[in-house]
Formats: sequence, structure tokens, C-alpha cells
Amino acid sequence: MPGSAARSVAELVVDFLVARKVDRVFGLQGGHIQPIWDQLGRRGVRIIDVRDEGAAVHMAHAHAALTGELGVAMATAGPGVTNCVTAMANAQLERVPVLLIGGCAPRAQEDLGPLQGIAHTEILQPVARLARTLRVPDNVLRDLDKAASAALGDGGAPGPAYVEIPTDVLREPVAPGVVLAEFLRSRAPRHLHPDPSDVERAAQAIAGARRPLVLTGRGALQARAALVRLLDRTRAAYLDTQESRGLLPAEHASVVGAVRARAMQEADLVVVVGRKLDYQVGYGSPAVFPRARFVRIADCWEELRENRRGEVELLASPEIALAEIARMLPPAPTRLDSAWVEGLRREHLERAARYADAMQGAPAGKDGHMHPNRIFAALRQVLAADSIAIADGGDILSFARAGLNATTYLDSGAFGCLGVGVPYGIAAALAFPGRQVVVVSGDGAFGINAMEIDTAKRHDATAVFVIANNAAWNIERIDQELNYGGRVVGTTLQYADYAMMARAFGLHAERVTDPAELPRALGAALARAPALLDVVVTRHAVSSDAGKGLGWVPDYQALTAWDEAERRRRG
Repeated sequence: MPGSAARSVAELVVDFLVARKVDRVFGLQGGHIQPIWDQLGRRGVRIIDVRDEGAAVHMAHAHAALTGELGVAMATAGPGVTNCVTAMANAQLERVPVLLIGGCAPRAQEDLGPLQGIAHTEILQPVARLARTLRVPDNVLRDLDKAASAALGDGGAPGPAYVEIPTDVLREPVAPGVVLAEFLRSRAPRHLHPDPSDVERAAQAIAGARRPLVLTGRGALQARAALVRLLDRTRAAYLDTQESRGLLPAEHASVVGAVRARAMQEADLVVVVGRKLDYQVGYGSPAVFPRARFVRIADCWEELRENRRGEVELLASPEIALAEIARMLPPAPTRLDSAWVEGLRREHLERAARYADAMQGAPAGKDGHMHPNRIFAALRQVLAADSIAIADGGDILSFARAGLNATTYLDSGAFGCLGVGVPYGIAAALAFPGRQVVVVSGDGAFGINAMEIDTAKRHDATAVFVIANNAAWNIERIDQELNYGGRVVGTTLQYADYAMMARAFGLHAERVTDPAELPRALGAALARAPALLDVVVTRHAVSSDAGKGLGWVPDYQALTAWDEAERRRRG
């Protein structure tokens, strides 16, 4: 904390991070940010140094998503910052609080053609909640507070923020009388209470529904207890999404995820909690929800009203809103079509059981390589209940959504951002060193940030990386085979030996070609993590996403069936 002597701006930046309880920073060093980097080292803030700056932002993203804290990354000027653009866009779409601190040229060199000089802020503005250059030393703490508040969603949606500080500014002293402690203090999250009349209207809508469905997203992650109370009171059907997977225990009687399409088609009221109605839920279109009215609950406008307006819209903290609605409801639902919910649940359980059985014996492809579902069948045998699972890829993600059993889960997300698996796994293992962390990645996606296995080894991030190696960008390859005359161009890879690569960096690694060996190999990898398993799988297993049209990009909706329904709706 600041004392009686003047302190450099670099010292104040680290004072700010320490005061906000930031205990690790992900980044790649460079001269423009060295004054901060040095102060981090002096103050004992852990630096997770990476091989690519984009991976650092992905790690900060996963840290924030899993811990609820601000994730912090650092990158030097020029390509250091521009390497972060994709990862910042991913955090923006996922609404995850990330603060990226960048470097830039000294003020005296502006517009002269300095080393690594480029308009970073203009590049990042479209994919950040805030992007600014901090040129005034006396205002740096105030500006950092503003950036952190923007990232954490204080007054809006959370997401990434970017600030850069010229290197000469980092060296400048700031008089102690200028330092205002109010900008160093962390702030408790704000709790937004709903309008009582909206609570009453929402309760009436839910009580009057025959086939109510609750749908959650990232904004509901802190509302688990209140969500369970509401579902227990209403006995509504429940669907999570990629953002909220594992929020509700699989044993809860409302969970009907295996019959997602039917639940959406037949619901007469959908209560959307903290979820954008984007392509993953058919934009809320009447083509996908043909019978439904909507009640929407969120603490930011992005999750409250885009694409479909609610009959009732509660701008409020979801936990508070759900609890107050539950208190307004009658002791037991009177109009509920209980046979509908019970039928959905029964079909869900039957489908889930059939799928689990089928995974165990999934046949090899015509090339003789194992089905990717054998990976997930083996993982179910070895993973602990509190494991953290991460899925990364195109084709393999489709299998993972159905087969990967975990209460804590991250994947490529709404951006479809391939390459996140290894960085996410590293951040997860560092944040929760006592829990199993498993990343299942396609071989194409793995290649994007494969060098970060070196980071895992150097920082003892005990994650296990399972590479589903089918030597292809398989959704696209199948699209080419089916829809472009069988002309497969630029979508095949080689069956590279990723285990050999991992051993070169000092990881425990094996190549697995026999599904019977998977449980043993996974057990050994978990015991010796960080570790990598290169699992050779068939490219001839057609995933549900490939079969539903995700690869060939229909006109109106992401999936073929939804697109056809949308076309019918539009006449």
C-alpha cells in the first residue's frame, strides 16, 4: 500500500492489483511492461508466464469464470496486444470479467513510428467493455478502478476491459497526496432488487402456466440455491446451457436436458435466467419455442431483452429475483401439467441411460480406430465428483456435451473459440490444485495453443490433456463430403504423435489406440499430471452437430431443423 514517499505508476498498478486481491497474473513479458512485471515480482504476485499472449487472456478468462474473481492478463505492445484480440472477443461474448494491461510507446514517441507502435485501443474497442490509454500519472488509480468496474459489470454486463500505459508514464512518480485510497478498495457486488410489481406479475405468470420451463445461463451461476427453491416450488422443467452446465444436480427431478428440443417446442412459458437468447437457443424464435411466452430475469440488459421481450422483465440480481418470486407463489402448483414434466423427465432418464450404455460399446469406425465416445465412457469410470472438465474443438465438442459428466464445465463457448482447452485447463488446475482437471480437445483445436503444455509443466498445473486425434477438422470435412461433391480440401491433418511432443516438454504422455487401455491410461495420467494422452479416434463417427447442420451454416438458424422451422414460420 502507498506510504509517505512518492511511488512510481508501476508501483501503484501493483498496489491496485494487490488491494483487489489479485494473486496471479497471466502474461508474456516485454520491455514496454517490464516496470510492472518487476514490481509484481517484488511484491510476490505470481506471474504465470505463457508462450503466447492470447493464451494468457484465455487463462485469465478461465480463472475468472471458475473463481468469480477478476482475471488479469498482461501483454507488451504491438503484436503482444494484437495477439490477444481473439481471446478478448471470446471473453466479451462469454461475459467474463478480464482485465488486460498492455504496454505502449512513451508519450514523446507517439506518432513518430515507434517500436511496436499501433492503435491498440482502436483495435480492441469493438471487443472490450472499455479500452483506454492512461497517459496521466495522477489519474492511473482512478482509471484502473474504472476499468475493473467495467470488467466486473458494475452497472452493466461483465466482460473484458483493456488499459495501456506508456512506458514513460510507468516510470513517473506520483506524490502520496494524490493517491486516493478509495480507488484501491475492492467493492462488494451490487445487489439489484426487483420491482415488487414485476415480482408479482412473474409469479402470476408462472403459477398460471401449464408447461413451465426454466432456462439458465451464465448470469444464474450465483443463484443455485434460489433456483432449486423455485423449481421445487413450481415443479417446472429445467434446461441448462453451455454457460450454466452443472448448476443444478443431475438428480434433480426438473432436469430434462436429454429432451431439450421437445421441452422447447412444448413449453407454454419459458423463464430465462441470466441468458442471452443467442444462436444456441434459437434466438428465442417462435420457430423454436412455438407455444411459449417469456419471463426474463437478469441484472444486465444483454441478458434481459434481446431477440425476445419478456411478458415480464425483471432487471435484478437473479438470486434475489428468484427467491422473491418463489415467496409469492402458492404452496403447490395448481395448473401444472404434471404428466408433461414427469414424461419429459422419464424420457430424459431413458435417453441418458441408453446413451451411457451406447458409449461403453461404441463401435470402431471403418478405418479401425475407436469411436470418440469411448473416451467419455472411460472418463466416467475415473473422474471424481468434483472434477473440472473442459471441452475444446468442433466435432469433439458435440460428443463432449452429451458424454462428459462434470459439475464444473467449460468449453469453446458461444464464440466457438477453438484453442481454449489447454489454457483453460492450466488456469483451472492452478486455481484448484486439489481437484482433478481434464481437458478433452480435438487435435485441430489442440494445435492452436499446443505449446502451452510447456507452461503447464513449468508451473506444475496438474491438468490432464486428452487429445481426440482423428487427423481432421472433422465437421468441415464431413460437410465437404456430403455437400460439396466429396471434394475434401484443406480439412485433413496427419495422425501426428502428440504424446511424443508432450514427452519432449517433460510431461507424462501416452498414445492410446485400444479403448480397453483408456481407464488405465487415464488413471496413470491423473496420478502423474500434468500429462497428455494422444487418443487415436475414427474420423467416421458423425457427431450430432455435424448431423444437425452446424458445419454448413444454414441461413436463419444454426441447426438445420430450426432453420427449416424458421423458413416455415416466414412463409
